This record gives sequence, C-alpha cells and structure tokens, in this order.
Amino acid sequence: MDFLHRHIEALIFCAPEPLTVTEIVKCLSEMFEAEVPIDHVEAAIYDLRKKYNQDDFSFALEHLGGGYQFLTKPAYQTSISILLRQQSQKRLSSAQLETLSIIAYKQPITKGEVEQIRGVNSDYSIQKLLEKELIEIKGKSEGVGKPLIYGTSQKFMEYFGINSIQDLPQPKDFSQPENQIGEEKD
Repeated sequence: MDFLHRHIEALIFCAPEPLTVTEIVKCLSEMFEAEVPIDHVEAAIYDLRKKYNQDDFSFALEHLGGGYQFLTKPAYQTSISILLRQQSQKRLSSAQLETLSIIAYKQPITKGEVEQIRGVNSDYSIQKLLEKELIEIKGKSEGVGKPLIYGTSQKFMEYFGINSIQDLPQPKDFSQPENQIGEEKD
C-alpha cells in the first residue's frame, strides 16, 4: 500500500489547512472509485508521522485543528523567521505604492475610484497588495454592480510603523515649492 502513503502525503502537502482523515478518505475514495477503509488511511498517516519525525527531515506531519498538516520543526524557526522578514521587506513597485497611498488616504474606496484617480487600470496592483495583505476587502458598495470596497489592513500599519490612519503624513506635509507659480513674498 505504498502508493496510498504517497497519495496521502501529496494531499496533506498541498492542502492549505489541516486535512482531516474524513476528507482524505472521501478524496481517495472518489479518485480510486472504490471505498478506501478509514483504518488504512489512519495506518498510513501513522507511518508517515513516524517517518517525518526522524532527524533526516526539517519538517514533521503534525496533528492539529482536527486534521494533519506538514509543519517545520522548531529547530528551524530562526532561519525561517529571517526568510519571512526578508520577504516581507521587499519593496513595493511605484504603481503598488501609488495605489496603496490612494487607498490609505481615500478609504473606503472601490477599484473604479482608484482607477479614476490614477488614470490607469489598477487590477494588478490591487491584487499584489491583497496578496501582501497590505489592503483588505472591507465590504461591497451600494453603487451599480456592488463593487468591492478596499481599505488598509493591520499589516499595513505594521509595515509602515504607524498605529492608525491619522498617523499618516498629511498632504500639506508634501509641499513642493518648485511646483508653485510666482515668487514668494515675505
């Protein structure tokens, strides 16, 4: 039944959340077009847990939240923390930063309103900001088509080191004297 182990391993590996024995049995039964006994699945999971608890692996098959999930072992926490910190510090593109600033200052705001201000399509920037969890969907507008409304997230606050939206610099703080017409008189 080695093939059963590999299928279970693949299912657990690709699942974004802990996978229950019932979900595994249901999936395998549909795939094999035959009922897979729950005790076979439980025995395979036992074998896999034993296999991944060995020191040869940096991760283990853990039972949590009523299901099973692969998790890295605590000994590797430091290196993983460094990687995650480095990845979270990756710079935003100018389009993403522009979109993010519009959302931060005008929230709650729809994608259409962001595009109207920017003058270009903002699908990609909004998608990337959602993936980086700097913005989040706050609900739906009452307007035509009920478009999604976006706003900044808690991660946005952490990323920019502020405690609230009121801590953002105000437009008057961005005065650019070179863009003014005429001479300043004292």
